[in-house]
Amino acid sequence: MVKKLFVLLMLVASITQAQYTVKGTISSAEGLDWVLLQKLEGTKQKYLAHTNMKIENIEVNGVKKYIGKFEFTLPKGTKVGMYRVSYKDKGAGFVDFLFNNEDIELSFDSQFPEQSVIFAKSEENKLYSEYKNAISLAQKELNSIQLHYFSTKEEKDKKRYKKALKKLNKIQDSYEEKCNGMLVNHFIKASKSYNSLNIVENSKDYLKGISDNYFNNINFNSKELYNSSFLVNNVADFVFFLREAKTPLLQEKLYKKSISKVMEVISYNITVKHQIITYFITTFTNKKDTKMVDWLFKEYYDKLPRNIIKQDFKRKKLELLQTSIGRIAPNFYWKEEGKGYSLSSLNDGDNYLLIFWSTTCSHCVKDIPDLYKFMKGFKKTSVIAFAIEGDEFGFNEFTKRLYGWHNVLGTHPKNKFENETVKKYLIDATPTYFILNKNKEIIATPKSIIEVKEYIKDITN
Repeated sequence: MVKKLFVLLMLVASITQAQYTVKGTISSAEGLDWVLLQKLEGTKQKYLAHTNMKIENIEVNGVKKYIGKFEFTLPKGTKVGMYRVSYKDKGAGFVDFLFNNEDIELSFDSQFPEQSVIFAKSEENKLYSEYKNAISLAQKELNSIQLHYFSTKEEKDKKRYKKALKKLNKIQDSYEEKCNGMLVNHFIKASKSYNSLNIVENSKDYLKGISDNYFNNINFNSKELYNSSFLVNNVADFVFFLREAKTPLLQEKLYKKSISKVMEVISYNITVKHQIITYFITTFTNKKDTKMVDWLFKEYYDKLPRNIIKQDFKRKKLELLQTSIGRIAPNFYWKEEGKGYSLSSLNDGDNYLLIFWSTTCSHCVKDIPDLYKFMKGFKKTSVIAFAIEGDEFGFNEFTKRLYGWHNVLGTHPKNKFENETVKKYLIDATPTYFILNKNKEIIATPKSIIEVKEYIKDITN
C-alpha cells in the first residue's frame, strides 16, 4: 500500500512538473475579450489554444482603466521555441515570447505591446529584454557620435567613437556569455549589429557598410531563428526601413536591389528562401504594388523547385491585384436598349471612369447626380456606371437621370455583392471608383468624389 502511494505521489509530481503556465496582464484592455496562443513555425502561426480574458475595472486619478488577465497551461511535450499571444484580428495585436520549459508571466499595454512588454517570470525572456534595452542604448550612443562627426568633422569624435564601440562590444560579449546554453543565445548572437572599427567619413560609405554586412551574424540555417519572427523582422528592416528613396521609381529600384541582396545571402537554403519570397509577395500584394509582385514571381518564386511552388498561392495573390493600378481592368458584358457591350471593346473615350454604386447607398444617391453634372464638362471621358442592385426597379428609375452614361445593372439571386463582376472587382463598399486609360488599364483608384474630380481634371488638361 505504501509503495503504491509513493508511486502515485511521484506520478502526480512528474505531471505537475511537466506542465507550465503562460500568464498575462494587459492594460488598456477596453473592448478586448479573447486571447489566442500560437506556435511560430516559419512565417506561419500554428493555433494551440484560446481563452477568454477576465476584465477588471480600476480607477486611476478618477479615470476608469480596464485590465485584462489571461492564463494558458502548456501540456507535457510542448516544444521549445517562440510563441505568440494574439488579442486582435488586425494590426499590432500580439506579443512574441520564448518558451524553454519554464513558466511565463508577462504584462503589456494593448496599444503598444512590443514597446511595453515586461516579463515577471521567465529567465530566457527577462535576459532577452535586458539585452535589447542595454544594446539599444549603447548602439544609440555610437550612432549619435557617428552622426555628429558627419556634420562637424571634430577629431575628438574619433576617440569617443572607439570608446563607445568598446562599450557596446563589451555588452554584447557579456550577454552572449550569460546566455550560453540557453535558447535565447541564438537570438542574442544573431542580433549583433555591424559597426565599423573606426568612425566613417561620409554617410554614403556608412550606409554601404551596414548594407554589405547586415546579415553577417544571422545564421539562416538555424531552426530556432527560422521558427520565430526573427528572420522575417530582420529581412523586413533591411528592405523596407534601411533606406528610403525620394521617388517611387527610385524606391522600386532600392526594393529590388535589397531583395536581391537577401536572396543572395539565403540562396543555399531553399526552405528559408521560399519563406522569405512568399513573405515579400504577400507584403507587396497588401501594398497593391503590382510591379513588385510580378517581378518577385518572375525572378524568384517561379524559379523555385517545382515541388514547393503552390500555384493556388500564386493564383490567389494575382487575383487580389487584378483591379490594382497598372492592371488591365477585368472585362464584363452588359446590354443597353437590347444592344450588347463589353468593357474591353468599348471605344468611345480617351479615358474611362468606372463607378460601382447602388441606389440603396445614401452616399451614391447624393454623389452620382453631382458627378453626372460635373462630367458634362469632360465629354472625352466615357462613364460606365455599374449599379449593384437587388432588382431592376430602383435602377430603372434612377438611371433615367443619367442619360449619356453606360448604365450597367448587376444583380444576383441571393446576394447582390455575389454578382460575378462585383466579385471580380473585389467590391465590398459603394461607391467605388476606377479611372482607366484608352487601353482600359487602371491608372487611378480614387477614394472619394473629390479625388475623382481632381484626377479627371488632371488627365484631361
